[in-house]
Amino acid sequence: MPDLDLIIIGAGPAGLTAAQYAARASLKVLVIEQLSVGGQALVIDVLENFPGNTALKSGYEFAMDLHKQAEGFGASFFYGAVNSLKKDGNNYTAALSDGTTRTAAAVILATGAKPRELGVKGEKEFTGKGVSYCATCDGNFFKNKKVFVVGGGDAACDEARYLSHLTDKIILIHRRDAFRAQKALAERTLSNPNIKVRYNTVIKEIKGEAKVKSVVLADTKTGETYEEETDAVFIFAGTVPQTSLVLDLNVKLDENSYIITDQNMAANIPGIFAAGDVRSGAFRQVVTAAADGAVAAHRAAEYIDEI
Repeated sequence: MPDLDLIIIGAGPAGLTAAQYAARASLKVLVIEQLSVGGQALVIDVLENFPGNTALKSGYEFAMDLHKQAEGFGASFFYGAVNSLKKDGNNYTAALSDGTTRTAAAVILATGAKPRELGVKGEKEFTGKGVSYCATCDGNFFKNKKVFVVGGGDAACDEARYLSHLTDKIILIHRRDAFRAQKALAERTLSNPNIKVRYNTVIKEIKGEAKVKSVVLADTKTGETYEEETDAVFIFAGTVPQTSLVLDLNVKLDENSYIITDQNMAANIPGIFAAGDVRSGAFRQVVTAAADGAVAAHRAAEYIDEI
C-alpha cells in the first residue's frame, strides 16, 4: 500500500491549487518543491489580471496565500528535489533528495518551466554579474542604469514595465517586427517613455570584465552588427519545460517536450497528471495554472477511487 494518495511535484500556482483541492477531498497529499513556493509567480510585481484580485497583490503575496490555504486544508510539504520517479504496479515511488522514498497512487506534475537561455557568448559567464532572468529579483541593482531587455512576449513587456520604475534607460529588443505579447501589454510598453523598442534586433555576444559592460547586436534584416554599452541584460526569451522526471515513464510529450494531456489533465500513463506551464497547449497565466491544478486534483481523486 502506498503511504500517500497523491504526490504533487512543484509548488507554483498549479501545484498549490491542486494541493488545496486534493486535501479538501480528504486525500493524503505531499507537495514537493525544490526551490521556492510560488514558482514563477514570485517574479510578478503586481498581479493585476487575476479575477477578483482587486487589492492588486504581488505574485509573492498571492503565492503565500495559496500556500497557507493548502496547508490549512491538510497538505504536507517537502522542500527538496525528486531524484527519480518510478512506476510500481498501480503506484508511483518518488526518491527524494534526503534519501527517503514516498509512494502514492497518483502524481501531478506541476514542475513548470525554466527561463530559456539565448545561448550567446558571455551569457553564462556574466549570469549574476549583469545578466539576469528576473527583473523583480535583480532590477534594484540597476537603478538609473542603462539596461537591455530581450524578448517580445508577455514576460518581456511585464518585466520591462517593472524596470521602468527604476530607470529611464531601457532598451527592449525583439527579433521580430512585432510583439507576441497581449495587446494591452504591448501597447503599454510602446507608450512607456522610459522604454525604447528596437525590433528585428538580436544579441550576438555579451561582453565585460568583472561585470557586463556591452553587448554586440545584430539587425536581423540587414545583418549589420554593432556594439553598445550597457550595465545589464535581462533575458525573457521563453521557457523550457521541466519534464525530465517522466522521460523513463514513457509519458507522451509534444515536439517542444511539454506533457500532452487530455481535458482532465491526464497524461497517457494512468495515474500521471500535469498542470500549469509544463502542460502542452497551456495558456501560461496564473489563472489558467490554478484552473489546471483544480481540474488535475479533481480527476486524480476520481482516478484513485476507481483503482
